Amino acid sequence: MSRSAADRQTRLTVLVALAANLVIAAAKTVGGLVSGSPTLLSEAAHSVADSLNEIFLLAALRRSRRPAGAHHPFGYGKERYFWALLAAVGIFVMGGCFSFYQGLHALRRDDDESPTGYTAGLIVLGVAFVAESTSLTRALHQARGKKGAAIDPALRTVIAEDSTAVLGVSLAIAGMSLHLATGSVVWEAAASLGIGLLLVDVAFRLGRNARDQLIGESVAELLTMRLGMHSVLVAARIDLAPGIDSERVEEVSMRIRHAMGERWPQADQVFLDITNAPPRIGL
Repeated sequence: MSRSAADRQTRLTVLVALAANLVIAAAKTVGGLVSGSPTLLSEAAHSVADSLNEIFLLAALRRSRRPAGAHHPFGYGKERYFWALLAAVGIFVMGGCFSFYQGLHALRRDDDESPTGYTAGLIVLGVAFVAESTSLTRALHQARGKKGAAIDPALRTVIAEDSTAVLGVSLAIAGMSLHLATGSVVWEAAASLGIGLLLVDVAFRLGRNARDQLIGESVAELLTMRLGMHSVLVAARIDLAPGIDSERVEEVSMRIRHAMGERWPQADQVFLDITNAPPRIGL
């Protein structure tokens, strides 16, 4: 698949996730305010955070395609990792911290209060579960057969967000249902805290991956650095036998570059430091 085709698929996947999260965030917010459910409000914050993060990812896809220039000779491929890092921070701050707040706040409420409006809230969560599962299925289908750094960071973020959303909605449904059955808000508080832990964990994992890519991660047993999804810098020092003339050195250099291009097509920035090896000294 060409780079442009892969980018179009990823962009469509992000747009599907964004549309789903915007609708779900609005429904969860209304349901949470009507019912007063701390779990539903936590899930609303989760969906709002995911929606903002998808906007970050769309910006990453657009900006990373800019051509190389005088100020950025290796292009803008690492923009994807930068915006993925911002998305991880957004998940932690907007989703995780707010969920912890809702869980702790719920513990200070009247334990015997009678929840109202929870039926509508559970319906909202059921619809959210279906929507998040659909978005996750599409993202997993696109990522099928890809591993590690081969997965676009935008696609990786959507998969992480949707997976966490499905688990979060399941926790919210369980917490609200147990609250209805027992009359104890502790179950919802526990669900909110559980959602917060899920979001903090996924934010940490996404942030760590983005950090590794921004710092520079080796691609093979050479001096390498990934510059973007389809760009790798390779630097190597090569010692040649002494006495080889300049034309032969140039020929060897071209053969090495050609072999690297066949072995690693993404290696588009190759720098070779070719020197004559010191003569062997016989014993």
